[in-house]
This record gives sequence, C-alpha cells and structure tokens, in this order.
Amino acid sequence: MKHFNSGEVKPPRESLTRTFWARLKEHPLARVGPGLITGVADDDPSGIATYSQAGAQFGLNMLWTMPLCFPLMAAIQSMCARIGRVTGKGLAANIKTSFPPIVLRGVVLLLLIANVLNIAADVAAMGEVAELVTRVDRHLMTVFFVSTTLLLQIFVPYHSYVKFLKWLTLSLLAYAAVLFTVHVPWREVALRTVWPKFTLNSEAAAVIVGVFGTTISPYLFFWQASEEVEDMQRHNGAKALTRDAGAAKSELRRIRWDTWSGMFYSDITAFFIILATGVTLHVAGITDIQTAAQAATALRPLAGDFAFMLFALGILGVGMIGVPVLAGSAAYALAEAMGWKEGLERKATDARGFYGVIAVSVLAGLVIQYSPINPMKALFWSAVINGVVAVPLMVVIILLVSKKSVMGAFTASRSLVVLGWIATAIMGVAAVRMVIPG
Repeated sequence: MKHFNSGEVKPPRESLTRTFWARLKEHPLARVGPGLITGVADDDPSGIATYSQAGAQFGLNMLWTMPLCFPLMAAIQSMCARIGRVTGKGLAANIKTSFPPIVLRGVVLLLLIANVLNIAADVAAMGEVAELVTRVDRHLMTVFFVSTTLLLQIFVPYHSYVKFLKWLTLSLLAYAAVLFTVHVPWREVALRTVWPKFTLNSEAAAVIVGVFGTTISPYLFFWQASEEVEDMQRHNGAKALTRDAGAAKSELRRIRWDTWSGMFYSDITAFFIILATGVTLHVAGITDIQTAAQAATALRPLAGDFAFMLFALGILGVGMIGVPVLAGSAAYALAEAMGWKEGLERKATDARGFYGVIAVSVLAGLVIQYSPINPMKALFWSAVINGVVAVPLMVVIILLVSKKSVMGAFTASRSLVVLGWIATAIMGVAAVRMVIPG
C-alpha cells in the first residue's frame, strides 16, 4: 500500500487548468498572425499563375526554386517584422528618418504603381475564376470582390478583420488537397527537387526570375513591418522594444515563430502548386499558362471536377487576402511617408488619407478591368517594377536592421544579415534579367 505525505498539498484542478491555458496563450504559436497572413498573401492569384506556369512548362524541374526561396524570403520578412516591433514604426517611417527623402519618394511611388497593377491582375483572375464556378459574369464578380474587401478594410476594426484573414489562410490547403486527386511519383519528386534537369536558356531564366520575383515582393516588406506595429498597439501597455527591453526575448521569439512558419506555409504551398501542375498539365503537354484561372480550367479534364474546384477556391481565398495586403501596404507606405495618421485599427474618419489610398488603389485596379489595358500586361509591368524596387529596398532593410541607432540592442544576427545579402544578390540578378530580356 502506498503512503502519501500528509503535508503534500496538490494544486486544485481548476488552478492546473488556468496554468495550462495561461502557458498556452504565452506560447509563440498562440500569436501567429502578421507572418502567416503575409505568407499567404505572397501566394496571391498572380503568384499562383507564375507557379502554375513553372510547373506546366518544366514539370518537376522547377521544384528546386522553393527550398532555395524559403530561407531567403523568411530572412527578409523577419528583418521587416523585427524593424516594426523594435522601433514601433513601419518601414516607410524608418526609411524617412534614416535616408535622404529621394530614397523614400522613389520607393513609395514605384510601390504604389506596382501595387495598383498587381491588384488589377489579381481581381481580374478572381472574377474569371468566380465566373467559372458560379456562371455569373466575371465583371460583376470582380465588383463584388472589390466591394467586399473595401467594406471589410474600411468599416471593420483590424482586431476583428484579422480573424477573418486568419481563417482565409486555410484556403491554401486546397493545393495540398489537389495532390490527393492525382498520381504523384514521389521518388521522382524528391530527386528532381535536389537534382533538376533543364537547360538554362532564356525561357528557363525568365521562369526562374518570375518565381523569385513573385515570392520576394516589396509590398510584403511594408505590410509585415506595419502589421507588427498594429499588433503591438492592439495589446494594452505594449511598447516598442527600444523602450521596453524586458519584452524583447518573448516578442522576438514570437516573431521568429510567426515569420518562419508563415513563410514555410507560403513556400510549401507554392511547391504544391508547381507539383500539381507539373504532374498534370506538363504531362498532358499543356505548357503555356497565362492566368491562374486558365490553370484551374486545364486541370478539370485531367484531374476531375474536384481538383478543379479545389484549385479555383484556393485562388478566390488567397485573392481575398492578397488584394487587401496590396492595398494596405501601399496605404501604410504613403501615410508614413506623408506623416498622416495610419492604421487599420483606426476609424476611417480618423485616418482619411490612409483609407483613401486603400480605396483609390483597389478602385483603380477595378477600373483597369474596363480599360484597354490587358490584366496580364498589368501583371508583367508590376513584376518589372517590383523587380526594380526590390533590390535597393532590400539593401535599405539590411542597413536599417543592422543600425544600432535604429534598432538599439536588437540589431539582426549575422546569419540573418548574410541570408539577406544572398537574397539581395539573387534578386539583383533577377532584376537585371527582367529589365534586360534576351
């Protein structure tokens, strides 16, 4: 018979339960948010079109780009998140105080143009896909999506709106589900991921440039930094880490969890899209994909209605995240540059300039649908502008995150900075290839 110490006091069950939930709330995974949403926004409809083209044209031989992209994109986004949380200011606000005005003006102007063109391409793809699914005219569906995103951003507070965005991140699982509807030669997939077979000609170079360009995009830099500020302001008593060093350990750990997990989610989804189109469209001899909707349509006779529906719903889900992120990042950048009040947590009447940029960006993207401008041409010019602005902006980010005058004691680690410079070098080559085709 066991004897218990009469002096031993067991904690009540209710106390244990409270302790469990308290610890769970403190865990970094409990506050996954800005990084996850940024990662999903990276796989917007225009990105899906690029990944689909890579799979259709080269089969399994472009899968290697995703393992290479992952640490590079995660490093840059981690720097942006770190800048926002440590300084309590967005990326544009930090550039404004640390660099000559011409740097900020040039970056913000190009960002605005690129984002409007990207929004145009994304809403066009969403309207086209919605027409395939519902048989309702694509232009009417485009108006519906634009109106919905605007109403949510302008009239719903960020702390409520962000819950909607987090649920939408589940839409990326559709691309993993597609793989269960088709035959996948997994041994060949593993081999080609580490040992691809292709000739590095102009066509292959163009696809590689497109993949890197759509994966590491300037609008994501601005969005993540600003959302860290929003997240900080949403918690009572939270301050910039330069003013509250005691919170640094847990906050920087949370940022690492959030950003690296969000980028992994984005990266593995892109991998699945290339894989799904590689084992279906490429095998069937369909090697030219211009839009995400075209990829979904081509899947239908090859993989069935279920695969088509999954692919299409994924496009609509990520589009509902991508468009607000594109418009929001432009609004944050211009508002911070101009010294306007900004933030999705503010009421529209308190930040008219900020919300005005969101409205104009999205409506301009809608107007392009009814103009002679081809949405795919808009996407092309958006990619070119992003390629041009990404490289100097990445240099600025690395310099900012390395400055003690900006970051105090919380400058980035050497390994993060090295990854950032590698990413910048690769994007530099991509930008040159994009601007000077041949």
